[in-house]
Amino acid sequence: MPNLLDFDPAQMTAWFADQGEKPFRATQVLRWLHHFGVADFDAMTNIAKSLREKLRGSAQIKPPAVISDRMSGDGTRKFLFDVGGGNAVETVFIPESGRGTLCVSTQAGCALECAFCSTGKQGFNRNLTTAEIIGQLWQAERALEQGKTGETGRDERVISNVVLMGMGEPLANFENAVAALRLMLDDNAYGLSRRRVTVSTAGLVPAMDRLREECPVALAVSLHAPNDALRNALVPINQKYPLAELMAACRRYLEKAPRDFITFEYVMLDGVNDHEQDAHSLLALTRQVPCKFNLIPFNPFPGTRYRRSKSERVRRFADILMGAGIVATTRKTRGEDIDAACGQLAGQVQDKTRRVTI
Repeated sequence: MPNLLDFDPAQMTAWFADQGEKPFRATQVLRWLHHFGVADFDAMTNIAKSLREKLRGSAQIKPPAVISDRMSGDGTRKFLFDVGGGNAVETVFIPESGRGTLCVSTQAGCALECAFCSTGKQGFNRNLTTAEIIGQLWQAERALEQGKTGETGRDERVISNVVLMGMGEPLANFENAVAALRLMLDDNAYGLSRRRVTVSTAGLVPAMDRLREECPVALAVSLHAPNDALRNALVPINQKYPLAELMAACRRYLEKAPRDFITFEYVMLDGVNDHEQDAHSLLALTRQVPCKFNLIPFNPFPGTRYRRSKSERVRRFADILMGAGIVATTRKTRGEDIDAACGQLAGQVQDKTRRVTI
């Protein structure tokens, strides 16, 4: 029995057509499901009773179950979702003045094995389905809106921004991640702006090109090093798609991107990639790519050998970038007390020996 959360708008319409139903029925169900957050066919009151009965026997609405829901002292909220087979993934909501950002996972574990990332140390089990990806947003909105009164839907959403920056490499799960993106962007579902939806990638160049053509949203690239030698050690996928290829892909992506810059994420590792010369090398590397830098204080996890860069060194690093006219922000560490900070998401991954071809 199909899970309707697995269908993007076009797939929903096609499935309803296969059932002998008109396209507007698919739109009605899409709105009930995603715009209003309804999981009960009987609550879809503008749909004929005969169709509701038909849907009960031919489809289901099954988001991932919430295992835990923890609140940080700074208001950050971390959800742990059951995705079956002993696997669980983490999703983080970060409230800020004027916006609320949800950080969504796309894989159970991650195969890229970046040296400084807790998720990468957990190994890889499998790609998440579309239902498991969009289901994180679906469940988080329900949880975050509990207690609100006078609501007739999700017109004033708590979640204004979504970033695919949780567990996993989104572009290694391209089909399911893009189907979830299409739901986030669709006016009958979540209606988010392309500028407010961001995909983070370690640099899967062919998939970056494909995303540019099929569903361009804001793009963040996990850079973390100014040269191939260091990036090969920190981000092993660089051995397949080195920096020259990655920078060229970034320039191509900007041809259709909703923003006129690429965000480069750069985790600050004490004595590894935080020297002043590294900042100057980054300026040379990215001089032909309109960009901004998000400097990320390293968030330690058990067993890591890396340390967080000193605040003064981070400040000096940022000053060099900004002195050259590049926007450079230092990410405020959020949710560290519940292991919800950047790079700390680990979830629960079974059968960690599996790998994907990237």
